[in-house]
Amino acid sequence: MKFEKIKNKGQARLFESRYLEMLTKTHPLVIWGMYLPLIGYSLYYSHSALGFSIGRIALVFFGAMFFWSFFEYIMHRFIFHMITESPRMTRFIYVLHGNHHEYPRDKQRLFMPPVPSLILASAIFGAQYIFLGKFTFMFFPGFLLGYLMYGSMHYAIHAWNPPFRFMKPLWRNHHLHHYKSEDKGFGVSSAFWDRVFGTFFDLEKEKEDKDKVKSLMFDK
Repeated sequence: MKFEKIKNKGQARLFESRYLEMLTKTHPLVIWGMYLPLIGYSLYYSHSALGFSIGRIALVFFGAMFFWSFFEYIMHRFIFHMITESPRMTRFIYVLHGNHHEYPRDKQRLFMPPVPSLILASAIFGAQYIFLGKFTFMFFPGFLLGYLMYGSMHYAIHAWNPPFRFMKPLWRNHHLHHYKSEDKGFGVSSAFWDRVFGTFFDLEKEKEDKDKVKSLMFDK
């Protein structure tokens, strides 16, 4: 879903109803506040009630965070940028992600808002439980923290310059995804899978366009 011009002001109108429209927006701290207690309790429950060792919990938890990075890459590449002739699917993809490409300065739509987020999280937990059983109580919180880190990293890339020099390639990879080509640069929290699958931009050949980067950054 490509746009001829990035819009630097305003935000997309996703629904005619102002009540539904209100439910499409959120602040990162709201989502962190929703899920941090759930993450903490799930880990506590895994140890105190299910009897898993601290080492086992840590292994599954961090393994789930790593799995999130793969899930994030697959979703961004094949779902968020799906090419379809169906008007309904085109509309769905725009609501899900396309509006961010058209209005990259919209701070309120970088995290999935609370209501759909909770519905989707419940469905994902149920699906994981079918395959993992009790291990889900260690895996799901790691998966959730991976999502929170992804959303926060996405916010940071649009809000600030990279805090450390070694992080600049990740920043540039995402900026180029916005203004150069939507066919590369799918990793946001990590560039690992872009490098594995050959979709990381060749930064030595890509000249940095500071004006276009500025158009992607939030207003201070």
